[in-house]
Amino acid sequence: MPSLPGSPSLSKQLPSPGTALQAFLPLQRAGAMRVAIIGAGVIGLSTALCIHEQYHSLVPSLEMEVYADRYTPHTTSDGAAGLWQPYLSDHGNLQETLWNKETFDYLLGHLGSPAAKEMGLFLISGYNLFTQPVPDPSWKNIVLGFRNLTPKELELFPGYSYGWFNTALMLECRNYLPWLTNRLTQGGVKFFHKKVESFQEMFAQGVDVVINCTGVRAGELQPDPELQPGRGQIIKVLAPWVKHFIITHNIKSGIYNSPYIIPGSEFTVLGGIYQHGNWNEENSAQDHKTIWENCCRLLPALQKAKIVEEWSGLRPARPCVRLERETVRHGHFQAEVIHNYGHGGFGITIHWGCAMAAARLFGSILQEKQLASPPQPRL
Repeated sequence: MPSLPGSPSLSKQLPSPGTALQAFLPLQRAGAMRVAIIGAGVIGLSTALCIHEQYHSLVPSLEMEVYADRYTPHTTSDGAAGLWQPYLSDHGNLQETLWNKETFDYLLGHLGSPAAKEMGLFLISGYNLFTQPVPDPSWKNIVLGFRNLTPKELELFPGYSYGWFNTALMLECRNYLPWLTNRLTQGGVKFFHKKVESFQEMFAQGVDVVINCTGVRAGELQPDPELQPGRGQIIKVLAPWVKHFIITHNIKSGIYNSPYIIPGSEFTVLGGIYQHGNWNEENSAQDHKTIWENCCRLLPALQKAKIVEEWSGLRPARPCVRLERETVRHGHFQAEVIHNYGHGGFGITIHWGCAMAAARLFGSILQEKQLASPPQPRL
């Protein structure tokens, strides 16, 4: 049985690098360890980087390969505005809140580095607006300067009677995905542009561990009725006068079905569509009209903004992230899969915490393989 997300296997700490190095020495002599990451969105590339950074020096025979049929700028991640903000409620899932926090803290640590610009990383402040009072979110102490809006601030937004202001982070994937790709390429990770049809196809090629980061398409590799598309559509406009994000919430219509405006480094993203179970990736004229009219009502100056792009994509919606190990039979052998998918509309928000958890699972596989291999004669 694979372990469930949030179970103790996720939090198993690895030994210190010194003891880990001794533990993994037999692996260096036992032939290459081949790892295939399937998927090249923010989840796939960050998981690949986290595993590579932690283990390539401990296991010099580690060979890592990324397989995907869509690369930047054609992934779901590329369509995201890039704002770090979880859903309003974590439904009591403390593990996901922790992964969100780890991601925020990791990115905040990079903010002062020269890499921040190349990564597409910067601070942004803004408003969350409601038509009625709501409980504070689980992430109020993760972001910077979280507070309730004053009556004078609420006058800026007719029709909204309650809200929050805070500073968070933007991570624009049109920069971040190429940055991750460059880091991996420099580390000797190989990239293949192909659609993987099955895990068995990978194992037949001699791959030891598959990391499944296929997002909304994960059900094609292994049925998962809990995974559904959460279709979104956005309009990108030139509106350099917009300096703050504005996210409205309609508690009745659910997450992302209410207008939002998120300014980026070059374009401002307008949105407010969430269609559960809709697999259509074509832009819809009706959705365009809904987004445009709602966002212009929220911020009338947008009527002067020039439209530069429209995009629609499928969020990998699931009741909770699937992050677990699974042992799969391949002929007479047992092969390993690490699943890391189902991040809905918060993949950028949670990606690094999940990458670190996946890397810990990979470490447990390394240790088990080392224990199972006969001791090698010392030279």
